[in-house]
Amino acid sequence: MTYDLAVWDGEQPLDEEAGALFDELSERYLESDDTPTEPSPRIEAYVNALVERYPEDAPGSPWASPPVMDEAAGPIVYLLMSYRRAEEVSEYAAALAREHGLVCYDPQGETLRD
Repeated sequence: MTYDLAVWDGEQPLDEEAGALFDELSERYLESDDTPTEPSPRIEAYVNALVERYPEDAPGSPWASPPVMDEAAGPIVYLLMSYRRAEEVSEYAAALAREHGLVCYDPQGETLRD
């Protein structure tokens, strides 16, 4: 069981607009073979900072599908966390997104994360 978050580079949407924007970014960058798969510099810096705090190869790693950078493309990254550490890691991931000026969205709750 996983807990997922999406983090992307862009203007902060209204909560009611975030789901549609997530769907659009996901379809365009994460599900398409027609777009570049390299993460943007801001997303790459974010993921690097995140895995510095929570290493992918450490015992008890919270990541459900490492390497995390493989889940990043263009301006978006989709984070899959082990449910047992989801509360701790998702709180940090959301705070780190804020520090990096990125949007953090919870697709399960269909809401923005602060």
